Amino acid sequence: MPDPARPPCVIANRLRRTPAVLALALLAAAGCDQANPHTGPAPAPSPSAAPEPVETPAPGDHRLSTRWNGKDRTFTVHAPPSYDGTKALPLVVVMHAFPGSGDAVAETSAMSAKADREGFLVLYPDGWSGGMNALICCGDEDDVGLIRTLVDRMVQRWKADPARVYATGISNGGDMSVRLAIELSDVFAAVAPVSGGIGGRALSDPAYRPAKPVSLVTFIGAQDRYHAQFTAGLAAWRERLACTPDGPHTIRPAKGLKIEQFKCGDGSRVLVYDIAAMGHSWPGAKQGGMAQPDAPVAATDAMWDFFKAHTRS
Repeated sequence: MPDPARPPCVIANRLRRTPAVLALALLAAAGCDQANPHTGPAPAPSPSAAPEPVETPAPGDHRLSTRWNGKDRTFTVHAPPSYDGTKALPLVVVMHAFPGSGDAVAETSAMSAKADREGFLVLYPDGWSGGMNALICCGDEDDVGLIRTLVDRMVQRWKADPARVYATGISNGGDMSVRLAIELSDVFAAVAPVSGGIGGRALSDPAYRPAKPVSLVTFIGAQDRYHAQFTAGLAAWRERLACTPDGPHTIRPAKGLKIEQFKCGDGSRVLVYDIAAMGHSWPGAKQGGMAQPDAPVAATDAMWDFFKAHTRS
């Protein structure tokens, strides 16, 4: 599919020009999201507080909201048919592109259907004015604080397992998933950025890395105009976490797929899917404006296999 134009990003110009910082800054430039012609208009700010919908944990989709920093922030919770609230289930936070919505990324990722088969909870937060504050895009809301609050809510009200909380997203949502890995390493066990990465104002600080182990699996398209920046940023991530190759790297020319695995000094792992014939897309997705149905790997399936192997201690 064509690679949609992405809005301009503001990148810090005065970063110290160490190799790791330059590489991460390149990835920051790529992390800003693209316009998605299949998403609706950005949500309009609420002029006043609206009453929160009644929240009754049960199977199915639940459209909810919470008051956060003076604004009504909306989100959707999906619980599988097997949900009865008697046992703790894993939670996957799925974040959308800019401009976008939780509904849009739910369609593209098909994460709810995966949750129904595998038995986990899904949280789809809506960004304010269509985006999440991933430092380099989009807006200046305290979305890190919001996500922490929503995860706590899921643990307390929906019985999500606090040791099995994961994050993913595409483009701006992928950027945000990595920001959460760094700033909420006490919350997330693993993250899975799709056509997204890491960046922002904190890149001049070499200590900007997870304080606790958070493993990462990522999906990058070789036809994405930001492919070089994503791979450079991953190299810097591995440098900061002292990651080394772990097991053979797999190249499948017939399928146009390269898979790399790394083990890091803090015990976390990195798994990279580099897809030759993919642009700025969600590999394996069948629906939505960012779908890549003919990709040789299905990101939703592959990331869930990765998530299942990682629990926060």
